[in-house]
Amino acid sequence: MSNKVARISALVYIALSLGFSAIFVAATYLTGKDYPPVARWGGFIWVFVLGMIITMPIVIPYVKKRYEK
Repeated sequence: MSNKVARISALVYIALSLGFSAIFVAATYLTGKDYPPVARWGGFIWVFVLGMIITMPIVIPYVKKRYEK
């Protein structure tokens, strides 16, 4: 895999994972419940890690297919 494909893939799946995590934190505030900070930020990290696990195998082949023609 070329460096360009690796960098673009990493930017995409990290951005997606951060987006999922931000949505999670926003949802905890929008529910109106008073969650402890450890629960919010622990959930943020958990969703980020799961997002990385899920998006890596999807994004890498997609970007590789688009940029290595």
